[in-house]
Amino acid sequence: MKRLPLLAIVLGVGGLIPFFGLAAALLLFGTMGPVPHLGLAMLGYGAVILSFLGAVHWGLALEAPAFVTVAGTGRLDRRRLVLGVVPALWAWAALYIGLTQHMWEGLVLVILGLLGTLAVERMAYRQGALPAGYWLLRVVLTAGAVLSLVAALMVPLEAYRI
Repeated sequence: MKRLPLLAIVLGVGGLIPFFGLAAALLLFGTMGPVPHLGLAMLGYGAVILSFLGAVHWGLALEAPAFVTVAGTGRLDRRRLVLGVVPALWAWAALYIGLTQHMWEGLVLVILGLLGTLAVERMAYRQGALPAGYWLLRVVLTAGAVLSLVAALMVPLEAYRI
Protein backbone atom coordinates (compact mmCIF):
# COMPACT_ATOMS: atom_id res chain seq x y z
CA MET A 1 0.00 0.00 0.00
CA LYS A 2 1.28 3.47 -0.87
CA ARG A 3 2.18 6.06 1.72
CA LEU A 4 -0.07 9.05 2.17
CA PRO A 5 1.18 11.99 0.07
CA LEU A 6 2.07 15.25 1.85
CA LEU A 7 -0.44 17.10 -0.35
CA ALA A 8 -3.22 14.86 1.00
CA ILE A 9 -2.24 15.83 4.54
CA VAL A 10 -2.09 19.54 3.72
CA LEU A 11 -5.44 19.49 1.90
CA GLY A 12 -7.03 17.41 4.67
CA VAL A 13 -5.94 19.86 7.35
CA GLY A 14 -7.03 22.73 5.10
CA GLY A 15 -10.47 21.14 5.01
CA LEU A 16 -10.81 22.00 8.70
CA ILE A 17 -10.71 25.73 7.94
CA PRO A 18 -14.44 25.97 7.08
CA PHE A 19 -15.31 23.91 10.17
CA PHE A 20 -13.25 26.13 12.47
CA GLY A 21 -14.36 29.34 10.78
CA LEU A 22 -18.03 28.42 10.96
CA ALA A 23 -17.69 27.28 14.58
CA ALA A 24 -16.07 30.59 15.53
CA ALA A 25 -18.75 32.57 13.67
CA LEU A 26 -21.53 30.53 15.26
CA LEU A 27 -20.14 31.01 18.75
CA LEU A 28 -19.62 34.75 18.17
CA PHE A 29 -22.87 35.61 16.39
CA GLY A 30 -24.91 33.01 18.28
CA THR A 31 -24.60 35.16 21.38
CA MET A 32 -26.70 37.78 19.57
CA GLY A 33 -29.54 35.42 18.63
CA PRO A 34 -30.40 32.49 16.39
CA VAL A 35 -28.10 31.95 13.41
CA PRO A 36 -29.94 29.57 11.05
CA HIS A 37 -27.89 30.49 7.96
CA LEU A 38 -24.58 29.74 9.68
CA GLY A 39 -26.06 26.54 11.09
CA LEU A 40 -27.11 25.51 7.61
CA ALA A 41 -23.61 26.23 6.31
CA MET A 42 -22.15 24.01 9.04
CA LEU A 43 -24.67 21.25 8.42
CA GLY A 44 -24.10 21.38 4.67
CA TYR A 45 -20.32 21.35 4.94
CA GLY A 46 -20.40 18.47 7.42
CA ALA A 47 -22.64 16.47 5.09
CA VAL A 48 -20.35 17.15 2.12
CA ILE A 49 -17.28 16.04 4.07
CA LEU A 50 -19.04 12.89 5.29
CA SER A 51 -19.96 12.05 1.69
CA PHE A 52 -16.36 12.65 0.63
CA LEU A 53 -15.12 10.13 3.18
CA GLY A 54 -17.08 7.44 1.41
CA ALA A 55 -15.56 8.42 -1.92
CA VAL A 56 -12.11 7.71 -0.49
CA HIS A 57 -13.04 4.05 -0.16
CA TRP A 58 -14.46 3.84 -3.67
CA GLY A 59 -11.12 5.18 -4.86
CA LEU A 60 -9.24 2.52 -2.93
CA ALA A 61 -11.46 -0.23 -4.34
CA LEU A 62 -11.21 1.03 -7.92
CA GLU A 63 -7.45 1.44 -7.68
CA ALA A 64 -6.94 -2.31 -7.41
CA PRO A 65 -5.72 -3.71 -10.74
CA ALA A 66 -8.03 -6.72 -10.53
CA PHE A 67 -11.18 -4.72 -9.78
CA VAL A 68 -13.23 -6.06 -12.69
CA THR A 69 -12.62 -9.77 -13.03
CA VAL A 70 -14.66 -12.71 -14.19
CA ALA A 71 -14.88 -13.90 -10.59
CA GLY A 72 -16.10 -10.48 -9.42
CA THR A 73 -14.70 -8.22 -6.73
CA GLY A 74 -12.84 -9.47 -3.70
CA ARG A 75 -14.25 -9.34 -0.19
CA LEU A 76 -12.18 -6.28 0.76
CA ASP A 77 -13.27 -4.39 -2.35
CA ARG A 78 -16.93 -5.23 -1.70
CA ARG A 79 -16.59 -3.80 1.80
CA ARG A 80 -14.90 -0.69 0.43
CA LEU A 81 -17.66 -0.16 -2.11
CA VAL A 82 -20.33 -0.44 0.59
CA LEU A 83 -18.39 1.91 2.87
CA GLY A 84 -18.19 4.27 -0.07
CA VAL A 85 -21.98 4.54 -0.33
CA VAL A 86 -23.16 4.45 3.29
CA PRO A 87 -21.63 7.79 4.41
CA ALA A 88 -23.19 9.61 1.44
CA LEU A 89 -26.64 8.18 2.20
CA TRP A 90 -26.22 9.00 5.89
CA ALA A 91 -25.13 12.56 5.03
CA TRP A 92 -28.12 13.04 2.75
CA ALA A 93 -30.47 11.87 5.52
CA ALA A 94 -28.78 14.17 8.03
CA LEU A 95 -29.12 17.13 5.68
CA TYR A 96 -32.77 16.33 4.95
CA ILE A 97 -33.65 15.93 8.63
CA GLY A 98 -31.72 19.06 9.53
CA LEU A 99 -33.65 21.07 6.95
CA THR A 100 -37.11 19.61 7.46
CA GLN A 101 -37.13 18.86 11.20
CA HIS A 102 -34.60 20.46 13.54
CA MET A 103 -31.14 21.60 12.54
CA TRP A 104 -29.58 20.17 15.70
CA GLU A 105 -30.83 16.70 14.74
CA GLY A 106 -29.06 16.94 11.40
CA LEU A 107 -25.85 18.10 13.09
CA VAL A 108 -25.99 15.19 15.54
CA LEU A 109 -26.48 12.78 12.65
CA VAL A 110 -23.43 14.19 10.86
CA ILE A 111 -21.40 13.77 14.07
CA LEU A 112 -22.57 10.16 14.41
CA GLY A 113 -21.78 9.54 10.73
CA LEU A 114 -18.25 10.89 11.10
CA LEU A 115 -17.62 8.82 14.22
CA GLY A 116 -19.18 5.71 12.69
CA THR A 117 -17.06 6.03 9.56
CA LEU A 118 -13.98 6.48 11.72
CA ALA A 119 -14.84 3.33 13.70
CA VAL A 120 -15.15 1.29 10.51
CA GLU A 121 -11.90 2.77 9.21
CA ARG A 122 -10.19 1.77 12.44
CA MET A 123 -11.05 -1.85 11.69
CA ALA A 124 -9.75 -1.44 8.14
CA TYR A 125 -6.54 0.12 9.47
CA ARG A 126 -5.98 -2.77 11.86
CA GLN A 127 -6.31 -5.16 8.90
CA GLY A 128 -3.72 -3.20 6.89
CA ALA A 129 -6.27 -2.02 4.33
CA LEU A 130 -5.44 1.71 4.53
CA PRO A 131 -2.36 3.68 3.45
CA ALA A 132 0.29 4.48 6.04
CA GLY A 133 -0.58 7.70 7.86
CA TYR A 134 -4.24 7.72 6.85
CA TRP A 135 -5.57 6.59 10.23
CA LEU A 136 -3.74 9.26 12.23
CA LEU A 137 -4.84 11.95 9.76
CA ARG A 138 -8.45 10.77 9.96
CA VAL A 139 -8.41 10.84 13.76
CA VAL A 140 -7.13 14.43 13.77
CA LEU A 141 -9.54 15.57 11.06
CA THR A 142 -12.53 13.83 12.63
CA ALA A 143 -11.72 15.34 16.03
CA GLY A 144 -11.57 18.83 14.52
CA ALA A 145 -14.80 18.34 12.59
CA VAL A 146 -16.69 16.84 15.52
CA LEU A 147 -15.56 19.56 17.93
CA SER A 148 -16.70 22.20 15.44
CA LEU A 149 -20.07 20.51 15.00
CA VAL A 150 -20.48 20.27 18.78
CA ALA A 151 -19.76 24.01 19.00
CA ALA A 152 -22.62 24.54 16.53
CA LEU A 153 -24.90 22.66 18.89
CA MET A 154 -24.11 25.14 21.66
CA VAL A 155 -25.77 28.11 19.96
CA PRO A 156 -29.43 28.84 19.26
CA LEU A 157 -30.32 27.26 15.91
CA GLU A 158 -33.84 27.93 14.77
CA ALA A 159 -35.25 26.05 11.84
CA TYR A 160 -33.90 27.26 8.53
CA ARG A 161 -36.63 28.68 6.31
CA ILE A 162 -36.21 28.33 2.56
